[in-house]
Amino acid sequence: MIELTRQYGRYGYRRIAALLRDAGWQINDKRVERLWRREGLKVPMKQPKKGRLWLNDGSCVRLRPEYRDHVWSYDFVHHRTDDGKAFRTLNILDEHSRECLAIRVKRRLNSAEVIDALTDLFILRGVPAFIRSDNGPEFIAQAVRDWIAAVGAQTAYIEPGSPWENGYCESFNARFRDELLNGEVFYSLREAQILIEQWRNHYNTKRPHSALGYRPPAPEAIVPVETRPIMH
Repeated sequence: MIELTRQYGRYGYRRIAALLRDAGWQINDKRVERLWRREGLKVPMKQPKKGRLWLNDGSCVRLRPEYRDHVWSYDFVHHRTDDGKAFRTLNILDEHSRECLAIRVKRRLNSAEVIDALTDLFILRGVPAFIRSDNGPEFIAQAVRDWIAAVGAQTAYIEPGSPWENGYCESFNARFRDELLNGEVFYSLREAQILIEQWRNHYNTKRPHSALGYRPPAPEAIVPVETRPIMH
């Protein structure tokens, strides 16, 4: 438990308990909580509760994901390397599965980069029914609108100054900053790209997610090794 806490310093005892069970320990949350408090481990502060995500006035915020690849959402996060130079990440999520589909990391990201990142995902996964995004210039560029319509998806823009309407991305961005960006020094853009991709893979395949019953969004499949008869 202490080793996992050192490794994942922003996890609470429930996520640590889920990781212990995945590792084969037969243990419940209550026992982990008792040990957690006995060792004087810090429980991260809970986020304040937000209001309802779904309204009844027909706005896009009513659009609730019902299945995988039904609604994707995406947003930018800003950070800096150790030399003070800024970089941006484009985070793309599947709202139903909570899987982080991609994080593109570059010094500058524009509408062309948005189209390029989505094109790669469409080739791999197909086209979602809806794409929800902020109303920043990179997202409302006519080229992006036209391209999304051409591939058969629909757009769902949030209202200006209403980040809670893109709650899935906002929650992910907060975890991304708290668990990685705030605890790492990136000495170069390439280092940032590598470490962020490693964190994304961990988030998808290992990190327990409370909304999914403390299971990861896309757990790694264990493929049995095929045994072949030895030829004499």
